[in-house]
Amino acid sequence: MAQQATPVRRARLGRTLGPEGTAVSGVVLLLPEGDEVSDRRPSALLAAASVRALGRRLARAGREEGLATHVVHYRYRGWNGAEAHLARDAEWAADEAVRRYGDVPVCLAGVGMGGRAALRAAGHEAVNSALAIAPWLPEDDVAAPPEPVKQLAGRQVLLVHGTNDVRSDPELSFRLASRAKKANRAVCRFEVHSDGHGLRQYRDEVAALAVDFVMGVLFGQSFSRPVEDALAAPPPLGLRMPLAAGFGKSLRR
Repeated sequence: MAQQATPVRRARLGRTLGPEGTAVSGVVLLLPEGDEVSDRRPSALLAAASVRALGRRLARAGREEGLATHVVHYRYRGWNGAEAHLARDAEWAADEAVRRYGDVPVCLAGVGMGGRAALRAAGHEAVNSALAIAPWLPEDDVAAPPEPVKQLAGRQVLLVHGTNDVRSDPELSFRLASRAKKANRAVCRFEVHSDGHGLRQYRDEVAALAVDFVMGVLFGQSFSRPVEDALAAPPPLGLRMPLAAGFGKSLRR
């Protein structure tokens, strides 16, 4: 009996979150959580859970501007060392966005390991911005090259991290942002004091910050004053900007 070939795994885009507009002028690709090492196929439902609420918020805010928001469904649950599967799937998703929508700006927005993928894949020619929420980053290792930042040149970059995150070390995201800021002024980072990896205590504030950033980078809307200040401030001030309680309540969006 002939042995059946193993099906080839393929990444895919989830359905557009929110109502579909007639004309798309910007795309957000949402990159869910992942594991450091795993060859298992992710559960589409569980993987999307980490980004779906944010995606719906972005879809509502950008509906009139022509925003398309998709969750990226990975081939593998893990990053898997040099394979960098999640980053490769993010690059594929950017290619797919171009195929579907043409020459429109793309923002990669990731959570946890998906935040690492957003930063790593930001060099794609269609990507103009990256949003990394509680990004998981590897520990510094003198025997291995540091996490790259050259691909962030020319992109607008926002990192958000809870100071009590015990799963993804916030100090590592600060160090990466510091290296990136040396070559790219358009990098800022917000700290959510006393919050953990899921940023549950300040979920509304983080979502409002994400909306503020995305509407600015994709559609040219004015950033809020805190984001403007964070982008303009020299290190370390603009990389340790506190996210104020109630952020977003006074914004028009």
